[in-house]
Amino acid sequence: MARYVTSISTPKSPEDAFAYMADLRHFADWDPGVKKVAQVDGDGAGPDSSFDVTVAGPVGDMTLRYRTLTWRPDSSVVVEASNLWMTSHDRIVVEPAEGGGCTVTYDAEVRLRGPLHVADSLMGPGFDKIGSRAAAGLRRVLDGEFVK
Repeated sequence: MARYVTSISTPKSPEDAFAYMADLRHFADWDPGVKKVAQVDGDGAGPDSSFDVTVAGPVGDMTLRYRTLTWRPDSSVVVEASNLWMTSHDRIVVEPAEGGGCTVTYDAEVRLRGPLHVADSLMGPGFDKIGSRAAAGLRRVLDGEFVK
């Protein structure tokens, strides 16, 4: 399993930050590994939403269908995508900050499936690099600063 977690302190309100982050159509705005996003179910973010997210893969583009697993308005959303080779589990948590603004935590975990799972431990460094580029984009779009 490869995991990347980052937290950004932003002056945006928790409601605005959550609305932006929970709508996966914005993934391509801040994650340079995302080529395009198409909404499949629902209209914007929400508990019944799903999105096809096309990412650059090691052997070409790959499309993952993200489904919303958990929806807590203005505070957290969990989405998951699977294909034949991997499962991606992403959690977004928005917490109000004392004095205004909020902290956005993005927690992404990728596990290889089937016989490929034996290579899970080798994915860490590559996933860290991908996560760092996405975190920089996230900091930019949230006009924030890294917390961790």
